[in-house]
Amino acid sequence: MSKLLFTSESVTEGHPDKVCDQISDAVLDAILEKDKNAHVACETTVTTGMVHVMGEISTECYVDIPAIARKVINDIGYNDPKCGFDGDTCAVLTSIDSQSADIAMGVNESYEIKDGESESNNQIGAGDQGMMFGYACDETEELMPLPISLAHKLSKQLTKVRKDGTLPYLRPDGKTQVTVEYDDERPVRIDTVVISTQHNEDVTLEKIRADLTEYVIRPIIPKELFEDTKILINPTGRFVIGGPVGDSGLTGRKIIVDTYGGFSRHGGGAFSGKDPTKVDRSAAYYSRYIAKNIVAAKLARKCEVQLAYAIGVAKPVSIMVDTFGTGKHSDAELSSAVKKVFDCRPKSIIRELDLTNTAYLPLAAYGHMGREDLGVKWENTDKVDKLLSCFE
Repeated sequence: MSKLLFTSESVTEGHPDKVCDQISDAVLDAILEKDKNAHVACETTVTTGMVHVMGEISTECYVDIPAIARKVINDIGYNDPKCGFDGDTCAVLTSIDSQSADIAMGVNESYEIKDGESESNNQIGAGDQGMMFGYACDETEELMPLPISLAHKLSKQLTKVRKDGTLPYLRPDGKTQVTVEYDDERPVRIDTVVISTQHNEDVTLEKIRADLTEYVIRPIIPKELFEDTKILINPTGRFVIGGPVGDSGLTGRKIIVDTYGGFSRHGGGAFSGKDPTKVDRSAAYYSRYIAKNIVAAKLARKCEVQLAYAIGVAKPVSIMVDTFGTGKHSDAELSSAVKKVFDCRPKSIIRELDLTNTAYLPLAAYGHMGREDLGVKWENTDKVDKLLSCFE
């Protein structure tokens, strides 16, 4: 029996980095709605009074990027000049180029390596080289690690009580953090909950701490795990200056928040603002899909899947399954089953997960994985029977 503590964090949609992720994905959504074949790599940065949207976009349609950015900012809740940043008065700059022809050449027509030579195979090639990881475990109903699951739920609840008027003194920026105690690799207790939230300057710290305990923490943290739990709310004592005024933001700077809270390895690629030909995004979703089906089939209690690609090549250069000793079959046997059941080529991933018709803006805050609430297809467990048939 061994005990350990593991911590994951989440942030609200008003966090500066998340503001940027949402703007980038809103631009992507607007383009894909008009042009399913567009190539988009859109990044955003924000600071006091300014938004800069940049990147490489190849499309035949037009979207009003400044208007999109302003709507996202106002919808988040930055719509009052008193906060020092709002969607109506901030400057919005755009710096957009088309995708490099050298990259497009490999994406539009993929290549297959045969006898050391590259041959066209009339498939879509991976938009870049790299490795992507997917993970699942049986700690929660959505098969996500408990620390990140609870951290996201706290962040969503923090935003809910702000927007519905329960706690009207709250402002959009905020962070949550949950530390879970594990005994023999099973979660047994919530050790610490940390919440830092932006607020109006006229509210007392005592009221903030009492209200967040009552309206944010208690509705989310399971009672059976709430034992001698330490609660830290606004530990510095004051959080009035926040959002892009308090800290600049950048797309893709919360990749651990977006995935598994550090519980699983990460290939390093961000998601937001990238169309699904970028395997940073699509293959990360697909590896989650694979891992979740393996755990849902009860072939393992926890599972990590790695997919790796070469730019312009359709098939992954490697597929790895790691069940950390919890698998009913060897990792090599499970890897073999994955290759039989799942088609990991980008074109097949895009089609199977319907990625050109997915709304990405709702995913840009509170995590891309475990989002059963959004009905995304990489959270489906429809390959369980096919996986099990590989071992009959």
